[in-house]
Amino acid sequence: MRTATFFRTVTIGLIVLVSGLATSQPVQAERIQDITQISGVRSNQLIGYGLVVGLDGSGDQTSQAPFTTQSLENMLQQFGVTVPANVRPQLKNAAAVTITASLPPFSKPGQNIDVTVASIGNAKSLRGGELLMSPLRGADGNVYAIAQGAVVVGGISAQGKSGSSVQVNSSAAGRIPNGATVERKVPGSFGAGNTLTLNLNTPDFTTATRVAQVINKKFGAGTAAADDATSITVRAPLDSNARVAYVSEIQQLDVNPGDAPARVIINSRTGTVVIGSDVRVSAAAVSHGSIQVSISENPAVSQPGAFSGGQTAVVPQSSVSVKENGGHMFKFGPGTSLDQIVQAVNQVGASPNDLVAILQALKQAGALHAQLVVI
Repeated sequence: MRTATFFRTVTIGLIVLVSGLATSQPVQAERIQDITQISGVRSNQLIGYGLVVGLDGSGDQTSQAPFTTQSLENMLQQFGVTVPANVRPQLKNAAAVTITASLPPFSKPGQNIDVTVASIGNAKSLRGGELLMSPLRGADGNVYAIAQGAVVVGGISAQGKSGSSVQVNSSAAGRIPNGATVERKVPGSFGAGNTLTLNLNTPDFTTATRVAQVINKKFGAGTAAADDATSITVRAPLDSNARVAYVSEIQQLDVNPGDAPARVIINSRTGTVVIGSDVRVSAAAVSHGSIQVSISENPAVSQPGAFSGGQTAVVPQSSVSVKENGGHMFKFGPGTSLDQIVQAVNQVGASPNDLVAILQALKQAGALHAQLVVI
């Protein structure tokens, strides 16, 4: 059950600050580069499996993570070292890990990318470990990079002999800067055909229309056309050098994005409430109060009389009180703006929890003209 203090992580004053910034500043033009992505120009996710060695006794416990021992035995066989079948090495300085990386667009063989390693066994820490050479594969199963290097761990963990321990962040995961070398180029469609497609980061019909208009104004009518709320098709030269320069010019053009839809965002976990600048409220009267129930226990000791043969007993005594705070009523006029909403709520001393309840009630009554989004 949520308590009244659940939403107190964000105050009404903060909501006023956010809304004031949204309403006081005019809409600024943004570069096409900042609001669009070129179709076919994307990063690709890579994943691999490997071993981290050189740990100071903080590796996997092989009795609970047998795959670590199996992986090490397979690696040793590649170097001509055969482990007897009846021998199960008890490793403390090795850990099995997953390796992930993001392969940027247009990456070429020989370039380096960062990788992230994370323990999949019961290793306590990867600090000081070294990742052995491991292939990184794409969704198609092909190897696109090879990873190897020293693991950098940001977390700290320490444990005493008595069992007391201290941990800051996680030490079972780390990164290897420039830890993978690209081995294969990802085929792309950037240079194919005589057109390219710009996809908006936030779909909007108005923004898509304005992007096409700005491009046509710069390069001539018919150069760009908005396909839908997300995509704009643009004619492009066939020569690769000319196409790169052409895209560079398009990305530097400024465009005024369309107004964002009226939304009220409520984060139920942190209590954050964000109200968009275009939120409006129809005429409505709101009264909001709360009931407080207090229960206290005051146990008393009952002593038997002298020579009565009775026993001392604890007698429970409960005190229950119900208090209803005086509700405040305030009235919204038609077309009330965001500033007026927050000012009215502030005047009655409502908390962020109260604000959420008021907004939900206004939405149910049909007086709140905005999307109420709870995340």
